[in-house]
Amino acid sequence: MEHADYMKIALDLAKLAEGQTSPNPIVGAVCVKNGKIVGTGAHMQAGTPHAEVHALRMAGSNAVDADLYVTLEPCAHVGKTPACTEAIIASGIRRVFIASTDPNPSVNGKGIRLLRDAGIEVITDVCKEEADVSNRAFFHFIQHKKPYVTLKAAATLDGRLATQNGNSKWITSESSRHDVHTLRHTHDAILVGVNTILKDNPFLTTRLPHGGKNPTRIILDRHLRTPETANVIQDQAAETIIFTLESNRSRTFTDLPFVHLELISEQVNFLDEVLTRLAKRDIMTLLVEGGSQVHSSFIQSRLANELYFYMAPKLVGNGPTLFMDQSRTTIAESEPLRILDVKQIGEDIRLHALFTNGGAF
Repeated sequence: MEHADYMKIALDLAKLAEGQTSPNPIVGAVCVKNGKIVGTGAHMQAGTPHAEVHALRMAGSNAVDADLYVTLEPCAHVGKTPACTEAIIASGIRRVFIASTDPNPSVNGKGIRLLRDAGIEVITDVCKEEADVSNRAFFHFIQHKKPYVTLKAAATLDGRLATQNGNSKWITSESSRHDVHTLRHTHDAILVGVNTILKDNPFLTTRLPHGGKNPTRIILDRHLRTPETANVIQDQAAETIIFTLESNRSRTFTDLPFVHLELISEQVNFLDEVLTRLAKRDIMTLLVEGGSQVHSSFIQSRLANELYFYMAPKLVGNGPTLFMDQSRTTIAESEPLRILDVKQIGEDIRLHALFTNGGAF
């Protein structure tokens, strides 16, 4: 096997914990000696041992003079867990192959330098592009101090999110709706506008056959119109945070124990302030399931990083679309995206893309 083959195994291991490690990155590690894999590991949750530690523990004495493949530069600082560089040096590893350099200021090349200073050969940038893409949310969070924002939208083949009178149930198939619940499971928070609450009264929880992680529910409600009877208020399965510009403190829902209400003072950029506050809560990934107005606001503000767009084989002829912006009059002014993949799910087509203006890369 080639070096890239071992690294791809490490990348697959890392992806097993996608959505579980926030605010940490996903990381996989493979220990190889004499052409045989003697240890594997993945970081599963913040505060638990890192991938390198799991792989070295499995390898035991076989780690001496072995090679270690790791998808992200080993940490060089003591946080909730000891520094991985110390464990690697103590294990007797001969060479370390690294895919991505960690942009975290606490690491950012320090891990590589410590390993080399200890006499360990370090080879970088093995499968770097794939590794960078896999940790794009973490990189964005560290560099911009804001959550990585993924828009989710379901539309007809002619691009309509709903009919002209606002009806949207159900545009896509049950298979697509199941896929959306998987997205919720892998995100720290989910955001909608108050109009979605008033119209659909959703729970915004994860409903998968074998359970799943419920994201924190974020409601954009400038004038505090969310009723106390709303499911996101009454349901205690997940935390609900309401962001508002309303200064009337008579409605704070203080008698409802599992609700946290933020009253935000007037800001020039409401969305930017929301994202900054969410980042301070260690919310690294945000799934936006709002309607056309909310989606358009994120795109127009260059705060959207990624898009999951579900297209159903239906035509309705009129209604709102994903991006409503009357100011763009030429194709040159259009919003560019980079398609990652296109997949058929049930009867529908799911397009997965990155926004290239203000996005992750």
